[in-house]
Amino acid sequence: MSLKNDIEMVKEELNSEEKFFEKAVITEKFIKKYKNVMIGSVALIVIVVAGNLIYDVKESNRIESTNVALASLTKNPADNKAYEELKSLSPALFDVWNYSQAIKNKDIEGLKKLEGSKTFIIDDLIQYELAQNSQDIAKLDRYSSKQNAIYSDLAQIQTAILLIKENKIELAHQKLKTIDTTSSLYNIAKSLLHYGVK
Repeated sequence: MSLKNDIEMVKEELNSEEKFFEKAVITEKFIKKYKNVMIGSVALIVIVVAGNLIYDVKESNRIESTNVALASLTKNPADNKAYEELKSLSPALFDVWNYSQAIKNKDIEGLKKLEGSKTFIIDDLIQYELAQNSQDIAKLDRYSSKQNAIYSDLAQIQTAILLIKENKIELAHQKLKTIDTTSSLYNIAKSLLHYGVK
């Protein structure tokens, strides 16, 4: 009995070893077949991770340099080196800086230079400021009819006030009626309609 058991055990071990070697051979063939793909994948992962790290470091340095240039300009607006550095590092922040200085100094020519800014919000604010400062009904209308204009309702109210001054009361009322009830300026428009010249 025991010899029979021993023989069965040896057979099982041989079968196990045979299966192990079979799997080893299959694995070796798989590795040989896809070796270049696996090496390429690992290399690609390493390159992507390294690229992301390098980009993050460069971006962090750019942001830090931009902040230093902006802080320097805040302390001394005449600092040409910081001005040029801000211009090259962050064109959007450069436009914001120029806009703030033009508004602070009431510099209409400075605002005109910024017209067409690639920074959407600055371009919108400049268009509003120029239309508002010109007191031109056509410019205010053009601005307020723009989709997503930030100060659309305010421009409508200013247009209505200019029309009232020109004694075009009916047209002014039409402008005021276009202001939506959800607008923060609705009550002002309502007051102008109610208490304004009829």
